[in-house]
Amino acid sequence: MAGFTLRGAVTALVTPFTADGSAVDWDAFERHVEAQIQGGIQGLVPCGTTGESPTLGDVEHRELVARTVRVARGRVPVLAGAGTNNTMKTIELARGAVVAGADAVMVVMPYYNKPSQEGLVRHVGLVASAIDAPIVLYNVPSRTVVDLSADTTLRILEKHPNVVGVKDASGNVCYCQDLLRRAGDRVFVLSGDDPLTLPLLAVGAVGVISVTSNLYPGQVNAVIDAFAAGRIAEARAKNFALYPVHRALFMEPSPAPTKAALNLQGRMNATVRPPLVEATEGCRQHLLGVFLHPSEAT
Repeated sequence: MAGFTLRGAVTALVTPFTADGSAVDWDAFERHVEAQIQGGIQGLVPCGTTGESPTLGDVEHRELVARTVRVARGRVPVLAGAGTNNTMKTIELARGAVVAGADAVMVVMPYYNKPSQEGLVRHVGLVASAIDAPIVLYNVPSRTVVDLSADTTLRILEKHPNVVGVKDASGNVCYCQDLLRRAGDRVFVLSGDDPLTLPLLAVGAVGVISVTSNLYPGQVNAVIDAFAAGRIAEARAKNFALYPVHRALFMEPSPAPTKAALNLQGRMNATVRPPLVEATEGCRQHLLGVFLHPSEAT
């Protein structure tokens, strides 16, 4: 468990639905997972918030993890999203993901409840004590309204050896620097925000859990490969090429623009589940100018 790590580009998988949104489009999902692996992705995250986890049923959640594991066949690690704002529910989902074959689980900080830092320690601690699997914490204060501090992260790391990584979507490069300066090799950090991947790599992150890689897995991974090889100018150029893509995917609530772009490429329905709505026509027209031209992102 202590040896588990993720590096490079890891995709936060979207969940394709049937046209009416009533069921998962399993064929489209399996094709999407295989395309990610063929595209050179280094890991897969089913059932994260990009996968619309708050709208998934328990059976769907476990089956999505199981199918990701089955399609991946050990070629890349599977990090299953399991976090909610209900600690007991998170434990249930985490246990189900482990049974379904996930290599590790990702736990987002509880949203809406606004727990204190002590509450975050207790939440993560109860989950970590309930499963025998590696855990990656997900800090995304813009969505959860709570910010996991570096001090609190270090407290969790001291108490729970199976907490091994952090997905950092804090929007604050100082968090990653402070954490890695103090924790060293005890924890790995992955960017949770595509536009900030290169800055976070510069202070010690080892990769990204990416939305953009749903469309361009190889190109996102190429930024990280170039940086790791010391080709900084090349990494910067590749990152700049992808920047309009990163921005476009969040011009409306995610993952609606990503699904719209994938739909424009004929890969899945654009359907999202309420309370989200499909990308507007204006968004789709903007995407037509940004996507469908992979050369623009190479």
